[in-house]
Amino acid sequence: QVKLVESGGGLVQAGGSLRLSCAASGSYAMGWFRQAPGKEREFVAANNYKGGTYYAHSVQGRFTITRDNAKNTVYLQMNSLKPEDTAVYYCAAAEDRTVVAGTEQFYDYWGQGTQVTVAS
Repeated sequence: QVKLVESGGGLVQAGGSLRLSCAASGSYAMGWFRQAPGKEREFVAANNYKGGTYYAHSVQGRFTITRDNAKNTVYLQMNSLKPEDTAVYYCAAAEDRTVVAGTEQFYDYWGQGTQVTVAS
């Protein structure tokens, strides 16, 4: 059974930083999505096994996705956080390790989510 364990969420002031982690039970292409209250879940960033990356326009230049293949862990470094970044952040994994995708249909497994709250 595939397990994705997220950590690193919390409360931060606008302009601050947080780093999310997602530890997987195997090797996958990985992505981060988020869901704000009353909104649909949206894509944030993706990273495949070879290090290819893709970002949502709203986070480009502020967020960085990286991975440690030896630890099967993906990270999301979030800088210059804004109140509109407040959401539950979900880690997702795709069996096809070459995937660098911004749509949910490409992902096979999902984490439980971690809350990120940015205070103004």
